[in-house]
Amino acid sequence: MVRLALASLLVSVAVCNRAPEEPARVIEIAAQPPVAKPDVAARAGAPAPARSTARCLLPTPPAPPPLAAPALRCPADPAGSPPKAPIVSLHFLDAPATPLLEVELARTPEENARGLMYRTKMADNHGMFFALGSHEDHAFWMHNTCISLDMLFVESDGTIVGVLENVPTLDDDPRSVGCASSYVIETNAGWCRQHGIKAGQRVELPRL
Repeated sequence: MVRLALASLLVSVAVCNRAPEEPARVIEIAAQPPVAKPDVAARAGAPAPARSTARCLLPTPPAPPPLAAPALRCPADPAGSPPKAPIVSLHFLDAPATPLLEVELARTPEENARGLMYRTKMADNHGMFFALGSHEDHAFWMHNTCISLDMLFVESDGTIVGVLENVPTLDDDPRSVGCASSYVIETNAGWCRQHGIKAGQRVELPRL
């Protein structure tokens, strides 16, 4: 008890003998968390922590998956024929020779849900562009879809974050690339590999 009282007395005397502004500085430093906030670090002359610029990307593998078998029988189209949709051209800016793809625009929930269902063929350099209205890890399936497809998942700035190749027909399993995207492009299976299109490249987005 005596030692404790003596120690308290010595601390009190030392504090009284300090300069007037010194206690505030000591209290401020003692109250700081172990890791300073960026603005505190900047005031102290230390560099602010670097912000992460990493982007989610599913790399395109060196070799594609096996070609999917064609559908032996395609379900009948309840609408009789595909609906008419606006067609725009997409330029793949980073791929060799900047290939061009003519795509139908799917812009409503109904058009997105139907997609390329019930079709038994699609012209070369043709596909569909899905404006999905949300930024998330989208999953697509091949329900009632009778032609094998490549699926390109695209960010809002036009970056392709992943490509699913040779997706099999009439398959209800949902497929995604594990990265958030705002758009999806579907085209004939093998088209991306044929034109050197890979994840990480950019596509010129249409005006919607």
